[in-house]
Formats: sequence, C-alpha cells, structure tokens
Amino acid sequence: MAAWRDVEQAEPEFAARVRRLFDAGRHKTIATLRADGSPRISGIECEFADGELRFGSMPGARKGADLRRDPRFALHGPAFHPVEGKEDEWPGEAKIAGRVVLAGQAGEEAAGDLFLADISEAVVTRLNPEATLLVIESWTPQRGLEVTERE
Repeated sequence: MAAWRDVEQAEPEFAARVRRLFDAGRHKTIATLRADGSPRISGIECEFADGELRFGSMPGARKGADLRRDPRFALHGPAFHPVEGKEDEWPGEAKIAGRVVLAGQAGEEAAGDLFLADISEAVVTRLNPEATLLVIESWTPQRGLEVTERE
C-alpha cells in the first residue's frame, strides 16, 4: 500500500506541490464506479494527516456505497483556470488515483465511512515557465516520478 507518506518520502518537492494544489481550495471532485460500472462524479473534501490521505462519506451517500463495493477512485483537486495573458502564473492542477481502504467511521453522531487512500498515481499538470508547453508530472510507486512535456 502506498500511503501519502510514501509519496512524501520518495519525492518531497513533488509531494509538496501536490498537497499545495489540493489545499488551495476546500472542495475536490471524486470519481467512483457505480454498481453497473459506469462512472459517478461527486464533490468531496479530503485531508492529509498523519502521513495519510483520507476522506469520508456521509451515511447513505452513494459515493460511499460505490467505494465499499469497488475501492477504485480518482480524486481531482480544486480547479483554477489560467488567466489569459498571465498563463505563466497558473499553479496547475493535481490528481490522485488509487484504491481506498475502509478505516472505520468518520465523525461521532450518525457517522459515515472514513477511507484511507492507497495511492497508485499522483499527477501535477502545469505549464512550463514560458507557458508554451504543458508539463505533466506523474508519480507511481513502481516507476517513481516521470515528467512529460507536450505542446
């Protein structure tokens, strides 16, 4: 299992950028799989704590049912658009994918589910300093950090 601490230990500068992008806004988007295999997109909040990426699901929420049935997920940090003429100032966006591990209940009363992320990939998409190329930084536990530039 690749916990958040594993990303931080393997690539501290990259992990700091991912976390900064995720922490830039409260609301994230998670993709889960419905019982019929089709995708479901939901809003979610998450936190980095004690070397883990964790998030919860309220009682009766469909995303929680999805994750209990099929633990695969893709999580997208808050989205900010590049400002025309100031594209070089765009911080980029971050995504994390993997599987969840049910870690118990979230909260005290009418508690939902608490999930920990088993991270299979973390990605930062940004522009190069000249804002002429798209830069994709992708980390997996198997291959480490890989950087690709595209026009």
